Amino acid sequence: MRLDRTLPLRWWSATIEGEPASKANSRRVVRRGKFTRVIKSQKALDYVAQLRAQIAPLPESEMLRGRLALTAHVFYASNRPDLDISLILDALQGIVYQNDRQVREMHLHHHIDRAQPRTRLHIMETTDDDE
Repeated sequence: MRLDRTLPLRWWSATIEGEPASKANSRRVVRRGKFTRVIKSQKALDYVAQLRAQIAPLPESEMLRGRLALTAHVFYASNRPDLDISLILDALQGIVYQNDRQVREMHLHHHIDRAQPRTRLHIMETTDDDE
């Protein structure tokens, strides 16, 4: 990747309180009559609601555009959870950026903080040679 210093790069940072649910492990099977569906677990639904209560949506004109690079420091309450921020990426759609497919680079860090689980995020617009 080549960083073009002539372009003003925009970024967004936030800390989200609470331990994120793993998207891979946050599904449950429910039956509605003859139909079986897979939906988000209550923990995942609660976390998304908690995230959205903490993060004010950016105005449309200020949303991050183009390719994005993300750095996340996830502080879990124990070593048990997998390092998975997929649910966070989905939840930030329409709040910080239009679509999580814009995230083309990720740097993820797993930490332990039993007293205060949280996620620190920094998302930056990037330039890329293959645009």
